[in-house]
Amino acid sequence: MSHARTDRSAASRVFLALLVSAVVIGALVALFLVVEAQRATRAEAERVTASTAVALAASPLVSSSLADADRERATRTLEPYALEVIDAAGLDFITIMTTTGIRVTHPDLDEIGKPYLGTIPDRPQPLTEEFTGTLGPSVRTIVPVTGADGRLLGWVAAGVTTETISETLLRRLPLSLGITAALVAAGALGAWAARRITRRIAGDLPPGQVRDAVSSYESIRTLGDALRAQTHEHGNRMHTAVALLELGRIDEAIEILTETSRQSQSLVDQVTARRHGDPTVGALLLGKASQAKERGIDWRMTIAPDTPPTPLSPVDSVSVLGNLIDNAMDAVTDADDRWVSVTLRRSPSDGIELDVADSGPGVPPPLRDEIFASGFSTKEAGAAGRGVGLALVRALVLDAGGRIEVRDDPTTFHVTLPAARGRGRR
Repeated sequence: MSHARTDRSAASRVFLALLVSAVVIGALVALFLVVEAQRATRAEAERVTASTAVALAASPLVSSSLADADRERATRTLEPYALEVIDAAGLDFITIMTTTGIRVTHPDLDEIGKPYLGTIPDRPQPLTEEFTGTLGPSVRTIVPVTGADGRLLGWVAAGVTTETISETLLRRLPLSLGITAALVAAGALGAWAARRITRRIAGDLPPGQVRDAVSSYESIRTLGDALRAQTHEHGNRMHTAVALLELGRIDEAIEILTETSRQSQSLVDQVTARRHGDPTVGALLLGKASQAKERGIDWRMTIAPDTPPTPLSPVDSVSVLGNLIDNAMDAVTDADDRWVSVTLRRSPSDGIELDVADSGPGVPPPLRDEIFASGFSTKEAGAAGRGVGLALVRALVLDAGGRIEVRDDPTTFHVTLPAARGRGRR
């Protein structure tokens, strides 16, 4: 139809979906890396300030200078030492102070002799905090300086401003952004490859027409299998009848042909009893009856005469019914009592109820959702329709506004379809 030209192709939709996914994943990775880098940078600042402050507090030079009552001499001794450690450790300040918090050292000489801006613990114990001092907001660690007798001699505070932490973070951002760009590029490359592969398979068809093509293929496959079985059965009977005629056993030949006609007519009567029957579905059911007989399966079919028309197109109807019957026939392959039952009737809401039951082992409850997933199958790989049939059935039923469920005792695929408002999509 004409909408195929305006809808995006399946290949384009696959490309866009994967590309958007790659960008979203890349953005999430970038956010994670930035947050992690921020956390790591702050943790590193806390670790450096703590280790530096602890090392200075344990220095004999610091403890002996603070033990001296002469604060100016302590400043002359400790200020150069503190500045040297600041450069070596990459810190913004080291403040050595008295027990009351009066600064002995500070990067800004004008601040020496003034009170320390920050929290001084009530007890001689380390403390790491973020505080705004003369250099702005900073992460700092304050550690007590004690003498050999355990007496408090003073305090050492080492800190890094948040501005320095931000600059360190900015230096690490290019790596995070590079990783993000690489992920997005890899995702875009994968999306491009997926688009090429999808286009080779589906061309420029939109998703709806791709599914229609799959439905058509499934319809032709299952209908072809059914008609082949029917042709094979009738061919065998005709060959037998011809052979009997050649042998002069006319009565037996007539009996075989009469029985064949009677059985075929019985099936035809059931199929054509519907006022709104679909010839394609009728042909499918007749063929599946022959296919069941060929495989030694007891075929049971009940079609209510008042069954309304289906909202599905003929191709989709064959796909739904044919795949459910094929699935049932496969399920009874190893059963002792092998039978498949198909029932079509009017639903209480004037729609259609379809039951395809079998004598197979059933579907375990944990798998009842998985069996409708595309690609899922408990059968050998490579068989026709494996991993596609039930997924397609559910897609067609849901698209028509119906529902499908699996029931027990016996195993039954129950499909409910609404009343037809039109003749499908085609």
